[in-house]
Amino acid sequence: MRRALVVAILMFLPTTGCLAQTSTAPTPDARPQLRDVSLIGQRLLPPPTPARTDRSVLHGVTVADPYRWLENPDDPQVQAWITAQNAYTEAELAAMPEGAALTARVRQLAITSTTRSGPVLAGGTLFYMQQTPPQPQPVVIAQAWPDGAAKTLVDPNVDHGSTAITGYWPSPKGRYLAYGSAEGGSELTTLHVLDVSSGKLLPDTLPWAGGGTTPQGVAWDADERGFSYVRFVPPTPGKPVEQFNAALAHHTLGQPATADRTVFGRDYSKVAEYVLVDDAASAQAAVLAYEGDGGPAEVFLRRGGEFRPVLGHDANVRTAAWVSGRLYVATFADAPRGRIVAVDANGATTTVLPDSKGAIQEIAPLGSGFLVVRSDGPDWWVEQYDAKAAFVRRLPLPAHGIGVGAIASESGQDKALISYSGWTTPSRWVEYDGRSGSLKTIFQVKPAADYSKVKVQRIDGTSKDGTRIPVTVLSMSGVTPNGARPTILYSYGGFDIPIKPGFVGANLAWLERGGVLAYANIRGGNENGQAWHARGQKLHKQNVFDDFHAAALALFDTRWTDRAHLGILGGSNGGLLMGSQIVQHPADYRAVVARVGIYDVLRHETDFANGPYNVSEYGSVTDPAQFKATLAYSPLQNVKPRTAYPAVLMTTGANDPRVAPWQSRKFTAALQNATSSDQPILLLTRMNAGHGVGAPFSQRVGDTAIGLTFFAHELGLPAK
Repeated sequence: MRRALVVAILMFLPTTGCLAQTSTAPTPDARPQLRDVSLIGQRLLPPPTPARTDRSVLHGVTVADPYRWLENPDDPQVQAWITAQNAYTEAELAAMPEGAALTARVRQLAITSTTRSGPVLAGGTLFYMQQTPPQPQPVVIAQAWPDGAAKTLVDPNVDHGSTAITGYWPSPKGRYLAYGSAEGGSELTTLHVLDVSSGKLLPDTLPWAGGGTTPQGVAWDADERGFSYVRFVPPTPGKPVEQFNAALAHHTLGQPATADRTVFGRDYSKVAEYVLVDDAASAQAAVLAYEGDGGPAEVFLRRGGEFRPVLGHDANVRTAAWVSGRLYVATFADAPRGRIVAVDANGATTTVLPDSKGAIQEIAPLGSGFLVVRSDGPDWWVEQYDAKAAFVRRLPLPAHGIGVGAIASESGQDKALISYSGWTTPSRWVEYDGRSGSLKTIFQVKPAADYSKVKVQRIDGTSKDGTRIPVTVLSMSGVTPNGARPTILYSYGGFDIPIKPGFVGANLAWLERGGVLAYANIRGGNENGQAWHARGQKLHKQNVFDDFHAAALALFDTRWTDRAHLGILGGSNGGLLMGSQIVQHPADYRAVVARVGIYDVLRHETDFANGPYNVSEYGSVTDPAQFKATLAYSPLQNVKPRTAYPAVLMTTGANDPRVAPWQSRKFTAALQNATSSDQPILLLTRMNAGHGVGAPFSQRVGDTAIGLTFFAHELGLPAK
């Protein structure tokens, strides 16, 4: 879950989301169809799930696992169970009268003007993604920077949006573009190459090029005749690819993929993840090599045709960039917020910038100097430094309420393209002039409604150990605390991923009816640096759950809401966060939406792709101390019979390569069989979808609408 790939994981952050795609055909308003289900009186009953006698013995402790049979998706009984659960969920959702109006409003708000993302500069050409809602998928655009005409290079919409672009990498002079595609939410990438000038596709087709937990990556050769790229071990004929043991292979244009040779990473790590950092101007390249997700990287530099180690894991490196021909890396060893060092070819380091206020998020070249993106909790900003690392200025961006996105820049060029958005500010691109310090807006999304009346406030929670937890509260002007506002609280809490401001987008449909949205900066992310992240990892994971609960209590204490009107939401690692709250504080929440989550943490290390990759974040249950800590919080093992659990809506994707769909199946079954309340426990399985990365526009709109419908019904959101 490297940061560049997790946009769709933060599924309630503004302008993101993934449709709950079920086994039924979509209806015009994206609401699910009603099917026959069991009924007693006026209450729908979930399908029965038998408990079996499976168990594990770990460190002398016997752990019952009565729903392990649900792990096998090929079992006809499991397939029938999924179908029955979808029918039950669809019936419950279809009976919620709020759905039609909310779905219509969400779709209306989602159809903004054209959006852009992912700007990359190479050889004077700007490459980016562009989408015009309700177009299913974004297209890849190229234009001469800054004033050239835009030209569409890749349009994946010819197959109705089931193909997604997973990444794109221009060659140093912008002559070629390598890009990846994946089908049906699987993220398993095939690379293609096209000639930028003619727009013609070259015959080069490279399968198994990363995907899912292993990020895709390409580093071009200086002569543009080939490139190194991330590749899984090619499978034997008739066998599926195993998403482990990724390495870097080298491809020469015009040669078949079978001729590609491994150039780095053979036997490096079963759970290797590689981030390739190259310099378009000089075609130099480095590899940040991770063993699993959430940990620090080793750094390797390319010399000739080889990648040689220069920094080990002890440097705690998290990001890097090429600045005037030198590799600048952000190291967090003995520097909680990060310091920048320059690394030479022999691995010798020179401190460029010491640890200071604000956690380092990104480094980008500018002229003969560089830019640094920093964060302090929910506040983000950009600083400029000259060639001698002397501070020049803080860029004149809004001081609060924005999150900085991608930066497109090159060494030797005094202008950079910076993208950002804010709670009430749709995505915009500004051209920054490093000489004058001026900003010029060159692109901005035009929203479908007026967001000027959205009010942003901050409150603080206090976690069990006294740590201050910032909480951002969004409401419409005039909506004040009354102790019972329908409120949705969101966070993530893991894998070095921060919660940062972003455009509220279609979630205005919730606010304009008097609802409240809240976002908590809890530990496990990196918004306050690596110490903040580390205090939410492994043996310290319970801090994450305590922080989130502290945010909920802060909403009660400030009288924004109460236990009867608070809903919570999270996805992926944030799904684990939701599971922890369900079992640890069931009486403090009225409704929960948990997407593509991890709930059986004791078995997260099974040989499904996501599991072993997570050891660097969650630790391994083979360690007795970690097993004890994990057993204490793992949601599935802490479900208690005859407990009044809140209303729960879980979603998963049948093709999810990041989190095993059986995680949601087992937790749903346990809650349904244990709860003593009348609140529904629902599971919706998207049959042609994955973790959410690359989901088409209709899926994102539909998922937002379904989530808001569920919360509106359970929390009592007033009609508009």
